[in-house]
Amino acid sequence: QAQLVESGGGSVQPGESLTLSCAGSGELNLDGYAVGWFRQAPGKARERVAQIWSRDRREYAESVKGRFTISREHGNKLYLQMNNLKLEDTAVYYCQADVLHATYWGQGTQVTVSS
Repeated sequence: QAQLVESGGGSVQPGESLTLSCAGSGELNLDGYAVGWFRQAPGKARERVAQIWSRDRREYAESVKGRFTISREHGNKLYLQMNNLKLEDTAVYYCQADVLHATYWGQGTQVTVSS
């Protein structure tokens, strides 16, 4: 069964860094498709954090520009490098992919930033 699996979440202090990973399993290959990272904080709607569109065009939410970097690895890997984390970055982070007219979501990984 095709699915996305995230890893790399955890608890950190403000200013620290984390790298989230997302891997496609089964027959899911992410090459050439739009992929992204979303997050959802308690009591808030899910929001797009970073996206790789076709032709490798990248887009970031204003709140993370200059701090987060989205990247992909040939095949089925997606990453989110998060630097200088802030309290407001606390959320469950999800990877997402649009592959052949189907949308896939990972199960989510918790990122907690606290002092």
